[in-house]
Amino acid sequence: MKPIWQQQLKAALRNDHSRPLQHTENFSAAAADLFPTVITNDMLGLIDRHNPQDPILAQFLPDAAETQTTEGFKADPVGDSAATQVPGLIHKYHGRVLLIASGSCAVNCRYCFRRHFPYSQSYAPRNNWQKSIQYIQQTSTLHEVILSGGDPLTLDTDNLNNLSSQLESIPHIKTLRIHSRIPVVLPQRIDTEFLNWAKALKLHKVMVLHINHANELSTTAQQAIAALKTAGFVLLNQSVLLKGVNDSADTLADLSHRLFACSILPYYLHQMDAVQNAAHFCIPEPEAYKIHQQLKALLPGYLTPKLVKEIAGEDSKSHIIPSQ
Repeated sequence: MKPIWQQQLKAALRNDHSRPLQHTENFSAAAADLFPTVITNDMLGLIDRHNPQDPILAQFLPDAAETQTTEGFKADPVGDSAATQVPGLIHKYHGRVLLIASGSCAVNCRYCFRRHFPYSQSYAPRNNWQKSIQYIQQTSTLHEVILSGGDPLTLDTDNLNNLSSQLESIPHIKTLRIHSRIPVVLPQRIDTEFLNWAKALKLHKVMVLHINHANELSTTAQQAIAALKTAGFVLLNQSVLLKGVNDSADTLADLSHRLFACSILPYYLHQMDAVQNAAHFCIPEPEAYKIHQQLKALLPGYLTPKLVKEIAGEDSKSHIIPSQ
């Protein structure tokens, strides 16, 4: 029998858990046709059904606003296609590459900058990492590999072990970084087998979580995060600034305090990428800067995430500065 987390993931991907959202106010079938509704039971259970402005519901509910096209918003707003070296391997920044290890997610965030990403043609297939590994072997300036997706933790642990073993054999690779929503949206994935794999890793290991609101930190998520800390992960968080979800300094300050209580350091607060069909989440940069200034006044520096945006073709994330 498959582990419980794989059964739950399969149910989420076939939309078993998303059906209750179809009876929710503002649900749009047309928006769901554009981008499937995927949510886990864990996230569904945290939604306040009596609150149409619930910050978790807003992140996963297909809304009619998604059917609109907005000038300046694109299918590939961060230039992933141009930076793809071999299928599934994106090399934008010095010293590190991003490996699209999986085309699956346990949830579909409605604002996702990869909602239009051609995963069927553009990710490194399971058990067939060779082209990506060869590129990494041949590029001696690299020191870090970032596993992304989709969500890389939708891979089973055998596949993760297969990949990490090959990376460990490359002398210039020192760090494995994993970007994942899984410990929060499907905490059962952080099981004994996974933790044993993590503890045995010879590489430095970093987990960058994606948590936008303190309400996402359920008891089971906190337990999974504690297990990651015990396994030796450096834990960071990146959030996206989203209209109707976390667009206030008080909300973001509460998130930072809750993160720190879980041994997670706030890392980035992203200006939302200008992805087509998600413009209704976007907050103008001057307003984003104002919120961040208010946040800085509420928090010590080590709990204040950097306010950044990604500009296609730039050699790093860009800090948002006040408009002149």
